[in-house]
Amino acid sequence: MREFASMEELRACLGQEVAVGEWMEVTQERIDRFAEATGDHQWIHVNRERAARESPFGGTVAHGYLTLSLLPAMMQASIAVREPLRMTVNYGLNRLRYPAPVRAGARVRNRTALVSLDEHAMGWQAVWRQVVEIEGEEKPALVADAVMLYVRGER
Repeated sequence: MREFASMEELRACLGQEVAVGEWMEVTQERIDRFAEATGDHQWIHVNRERAARESPFGGTVAHGYLTLSLLPAMMQASIAVREPLRMTVNYGLNRLRYPAPVRAGARVRNRTALVSLDEHAMGWQAVWRQVVEIEGEEKPALVADAVMLYVRGER
């Protein structure tokens, strides 16, 4: 966990990687639960036998959106800003790519770099480059520029 006492301290890290998260396993159970929650039951995600037989990945893989949905928990576990804030809001994504599939049972973690930090009418807007690595793989599962709005004030 990397903690920043203030926005000024955070600003000093512009253009730098600031945190590397802990490994998290993407189990078949998690993939199946995501399929249930979203209604996305494509066979490459949930049909183990067919995926083993027909998929170029040799088995089931996580949904890209499942990998994306792990970012909030990964970010929360790897960085914290202690400046008095009313809240932190997910403001969206500027860029998102899925260079490699996450096979069921693989472990992933995020690497976080600060791309920009700008004043905003409500506080500060930060763009965080999120690279989700797959343990033992050369290509990452996901590369995204996540935009966060840090709202001034006490909780």
